[in-house]
Amino acid sequence: MTDPAAVPERSGLHLVEAGSGPDLLCLHGIGSCAESFRPQLDGLAGTAHVIAWDAPGYGRSADPESEVDITGFADAAADVIRSRASGSAHLLGVSWGGVIAQALALRHPGLVRSLVLADSSRGSGRTPAGAVKMRARAAELAELGPEEFARRRAPRLLSEQAPPELVERAIAIMTGALRLPGYRYAVEAMADADTSPRLAEIRVPTLVLCGDRDRVTGIPESRALADGIPGAVFETISGAGHLANQERPESFNARVSSHIDAVESLRDDQAV
Repeated sequence: MTDPAAVPERSGLHLVEAGSGPDLLCLHGIGSCAESFRPQLDGLAGTAHVIAWDAPGYGRSADPESEVDITGFADAAADVIRSRASGSAHLLGVSWGGVIAQALALRHPGLVRSLVLADSSRGSGRTPAGAVKMRARAAELAELGPEEFARRRAPRLLSEQAPPELVERAIAIMTGALRLPGYRYAVEAMADADTSPRLAEIRVPTLVLCGDRDRVTGIPESRALADGIPGAVFETISGAGHLANQERPESFNARVSSHIDAVESLRDDQAV
């Protein structure tokens, strides 16, 4: 097992990697960065080769040269798989990252071994009201600046019982991750996204996870994802809010590890 370490930027993307085994690409939420997966980089390194990115325009990654839609973010993630994985990868997408993961599985199915969609959704473009609400976030960030924006938004991403130190960590991650124009590109991409008409086309093993205290996307939306993807398994993480991977990492990592092991065992059986 290797220690978590930042790797040199490739195509302007900042990546962090740890561990060995099947490749697992982690795609963060719309207000976050690779550091949000520290519990997975530490806790899953014995199970998988864990790769976490700062999405284009986030954290230590370069700004895109032009506006990027959800397929553009998916294509950028596909390039990470091609450069850092052995053929294909499991995808762990949290919230917005889960929408990117769905788009990647639809556009580049040969690169995807399985999906873990955590506290995710079908996209904010599913309803006009959701799209309008999402688009308003960019103006809010421009007005408030990253730190105040994070202090107002981050606490709601955790359960009401989350300890103060975890709330402060979420604020710090968000503050360090966000800037314009990257965040504006992301909210526009999310506001336009609606994967619901194509969920039935996703043909890889899929685990849908949701914190049972998620106040952002919530259990009904996660259930809709699981119902729409053939064969998907839905599970809740007890005592966790929207950032279940950070708030209940032991339970979260155990579910992800079991999922990867099951998919890899199936692949081995099929290869015999």
